[in-house]
Amino acid sequence: MPSHGRSASGITLIVVSACAFGAMAIFTRFAYASGANVTGVLTARFAIAGALLAGVMVATGRAWPRGRPLLVAIGMGAIGYVGQAMCFFSALNHASAGLVALLLYAYPTLVVLLSAAFLGDKLTVRSLALLAFSFGGLALTLGGGHGTQTGIALGLGAAAFYSVYIVVGARELARTDALASTTVVCLSAAAALALSAPFTEPRFPGAAWGWPAIGAIAIVSTVIAILTFFAGLKRVGPAVASVVSTLEPVVTVVLAWLILGETLGLAQLAGGAVVLACAALLARSR
Repeated sequence: MPSHGRSASGITLIVVSACAFGAMAIFTRFAYASGANVTGVLTARFAIAGALLAGVMVATGRAWPRGRPLLVAIGMGAIGYVGQAMCFFSALNHASAGLVALLLYAYPTLVVLLSAAFLGDKLTVRSLALLAFSFGGLALTLGGGHGTQTGIALGLGAAAFYSVYIVVGARELARTDALASTTVVCLSAAAALALSAPFTEPRFPGAAWGWPAIGAIAIVSTVIAILTFFAGLKRVGPAVASVVSTLEPVVTVVLAWLILGETLGLAQLAGGAVVLACAALLARSR
């Protein structure tokens, strides 16, 4: 395929991935409305997604991680991914879907800082300026009052967990197949949630119509989102993929407005735009 064709198809795949990830908060609201709780949704999500991704692994004959990479991927799933998901999904009980999605996108800024501290990346004047603008945008985003302090703290907690997850993955799993690592992460997250069930008391949908929402979270917003992202990543590279992925919170905000009737103030929208622009520029510079 010509290079421009690969780029166009790659960008299309990343857009599909961003839309699938962006719709997750909306599906989650419907799952909650059917009677499910956070741990119930997450247990079902990771169990279904992990099983489907494992099927893809077997069907494509990919090699599973071994040794240290396997142990790291298990830890990332049981601790990092579960922590990020718990914060994100819990935040949706205390703040609007749009605000939570925008708060998660504080993670590129945190990744730059963590990479400088632990991976030896250098902070240039340009990066420092973008970090300053990003924090300013984040301050605007937090100023509209569309979420409780608990919701805001959980949203930022999700960004913090995700940042550590990315930095650990970059350091420890750089030479491991990304799909294989993700499959192990999802399976270990499902196992950790299942083992914690006697203490967390997961609650699944009490109405039949809640299961399609959970199925959509697992299939659309996890499996399809991951597979299309990796397929697009091969075609356009990490810098372009990271920039296009900033479409994700925009999709969440628009869907929350169209379907849930949520709105964000002008200050929050302006702050979110600054955060996403800085995220895109930081991604390109990396």
